[in-house]
Amino acid sequence: MFCCISLCCVGVLGLTLFALNYVIKPRKFKVDGCHVMITGGSSGIGKEIGVEAVKQGANVSLLARNKAKLVEAKEYIEKFVRDSSKQKVKIISVDVSRDCLEVERAVKEAESDLGPVDMLVNSAGISYPGQLEEIPIEQLKSMMDVNYFGTVYTTRAVLPQMKARRSGHIVFLSSQAGQAGIFGYTGYSATKFALRGMAEALQQEVKPFNIRVCVAFPPDTDTPGLQEELKNKPLETRLISETSGLLQANDVARIILDDSIHGRYQSYMGLDGLMLASLTSGMAPISSVWEALQQTLTMGIFRMVALFYLASFDRIISRCARENRLKTDKSQCSAGDSKCD
Repeated sequence: MFCCISLCCVGVLGLTLFALNYVIKPRKFKVDGCHVMITGGSSGIGKEIGVEAVKQGANVSLLARNKAKLVEAKEYIEKFVRDSSKQKVKIISVDVSRDCLEVERAVKEAESDLGPVDMLVNSAGISYPGQLEEIPIEQLKSMMDVNYFGTVYTTRAVLPQMKARRSGHIVFLSSQAGQAGIFGYTGYSATKFALRGMAEALQQEVKPFNIRVCVAFPPDTDTPGLQEELKNKPLETRLISETSGLLQANDVARIILDDSIHGRYQSYMGLDGLMLASLTSGMAPISSVWEALQQTLTMGIFRMVALFYLASFDRIISRCARENRLKTDKSQCSAGDSKCD
């Protein structure tokens, strides 16, 4: 008798969760024939998202500063177009971080040719790694201008027509450095944390208009931007970043676009990504009942794992500090410092 009652309760609970999940889970977004706008689309993850979008039948507009790179990106993406008679790839040279009015004009130009923006992918971003007192103030401001305000300007430009049509998807490319502060990313992490906060608040603002927000948290990805970053990346930062591995831009792009299409708020990669997404879920919206259950049940376990990660990071930083002191002492001795006598 007790077993029958227990089974009935479990069955009722399962059916309730299944029904609730059906209500909560967003409908899949159809990319075919839509206009996907990508900032920072001339290289890296942005360019690869353009490839994935045209493969699914989308029209794509690319916004970036460098006209020559835009032309190269356009030619590259057009190779993957599914139907050249219906699809277009448009490029517009604009600095999304400089002037909101210029960004609005660029968006209108793209819309006049490809129609209203159905999906905006904010991929433009730069990184100047280094310890806070060593990073020039101009670089700190530049990161905030591009990574945060560049996203603000473009998002504001597409919101009115998305609200009027009561439809749209907005993707923010944050970073795992936007989920956890990392040595050497004092300035960069601040900009990516800012995106996370804006996205969380924006989703509440636009939900009544059937607009979905997706925040992507990729780890180190093999892009031209990363290669440029490595030139000045502190050893500590490099060693800590390597714990999450290195992904290819096309793999990251595929995951981000798929997550956005399915209406998922958080887009992450790998087990480390799952852990960070759960730990930082906080007041973030959910995309399914199962996601909520997973976050609730694994929070404590992931917190314990995170403490081991933090201890590992501390050991890396301490070891590098000791090595730096030894190098300094040796150089002083080589220069004939009296302290070496």
